[in-house]
Amino acid sequence: MRWLGCHRLGTVWKALLVFVVIAFVGQLLGFFNKSWMQTERQRSVFAVSSEEAQSSALGSCKPHTHVMFLKTHKTASSTVLNMLYRFGEERGLRFALPLGYQFGYPLPFNAHRVKGYRGLFASEFHIMGNHMRFNRPEVEKVMPADTFYFSILRDPVALAESSYAYYKAVAPAFKRAKGLGDFANDPGRYYEPRMRNNHYARNLLWFDFGLDHNANYSAQLARSGEEAVRRSFSLILISEYFDQSMVLLRHALCWPLDAVVSFSLNARQQKPAAGVGWVGKSNPNAAFMLTEEQRQSLREWNALDWHLYQAFNHTFWKEVERFGMARMEKEVALLRIRREVLARACLRDGGKPVEASRIRDKTIRPFQSGLVKILGYELQPGLDNTTRQACLRMIRPEIQYKDLLDASQFPKAQPVPRVLVGSGSSVRRNSSAVRTGEKLVGSSVDRDWDRSRLVPNLSLSLRGVERKQRQR
Repeated sequence: MRWLGCHRLGTVWKALLVFVVIAFVGQLLGFFNKSWMQTERQRSVFAVSSEEAQSSALGSCKPHTHVMFLKTHKTASSTVLNMLYRFGEERGLRFALPLGYQFGYPLPFNAHRVKGYRGLFASEFHIMGNHMRFNRPEVEKVMPADTFYFSILRDPVALAESSYAYYKAVAPAFKRAKGLGDFANDPGRYYEPRMRNNHYARNLLWFDFGLDHNANYSAQLARSGEEAVRRSFSLILISEYFDQSMVLLRHALCWPLDAVVSFSLNARQQKPAAGVGWVGKSNPNAAFMLTEEQRQSLREWNALDWHLYQAFNHTFWKEVERFGMARMEKEVALLRIRREVLARACLRDGGKPVEASRIRDKTIRPFQSGLVKILGYELQPGLDNTTRQACLRMIRPEIQYKDLLDASQFPKAQPVPRVLVGSGSSVRRNSSAVRTGEKLVGSSVDRDWDRSRLVPNLSLSLRGVERKQRQR
């Protein structure tokens, strides 16, 4: 053993010998076993998070896996649907998906519009959340009896601003007006109740809940509609208090924190200057700035929506009080911290949304529609596979996510060549436009942001028909 004599070795050889001995002992004790080293290399911000951030006072409750979300228009509902998609995909749950991208909207929901539905009790669906006009009896044919129903509301004035930006080209009432202020000055001048797509211009929330949006307002009617919503839905969220809404939703569903952490999806480009909510092709000051009188006019025009919003806003804060204001503030803070952590880990440019044309990966560009630019996100480069997949789920646009879930749930099914729409007609899909998030080129068909067909202004054609009928 004289050759092991350390006195004969130089300093480098002595250090090497010490390392070999330590490594050998470490192998024996399991300090450097292969699985531990792989775990360290593969550790993800999603897999390893602070105990404080992920723990909660959820107790021993069991997570709800039967969930129905009424996806109302222009209320941050796309962000909520992304949460449902993520939760269900990660747990292998079965989605009630539409044949196209919406459940026959704007027609009332029918169970046979669910892909794979074969009648009562034939198959079990866990999550439903794509756009529909609510019809509880038909939904109950699809979803189990213990389903948790929830939805989300937004201030009707803010909703009108967003609806005008998205649907001006297809809602006749909006199309005829020079700007939202012009419309607000005298809505009745531009609005015809029988015109297709005019539901986007009046009581849109009321319409989405399956109620008569053209009914004349009365206190009795408003209370009746409110009670109908209360009977069907266990929780109504408020868009303006999104983070508080997520805390209430998380506890109602008994879901982990990361399930309700999100980045805003389907957001429209905002104007930097205060007081203006959108940058478009035309002068935003002329199109969107409202006086207080015009805002009040829109509340009166959307009186049924305004009643719903006020009633459930009041209910929302009563729920927050029961939850505990101090407790709510603490959990909102945890939610926001976690969102910042994930934004830094996942997103380029500090997590700021960008125009679709700037997103290098064309498969995650949001589809563009209407007069607005719909923004998306870019992933950080160099992410490990676990982190990248989790981050991708959080920013994947709704159209692409729905297609992915559809392909996973119906792997042997052939691609649907046509998009079914509420009017009973159909149009060819342009898959390249869906993948790249670009507008359809060379097509006279107007579409919603999720590619569902929007019938253009029919006022001229209807007037022609009426004229011919009078001549007869």
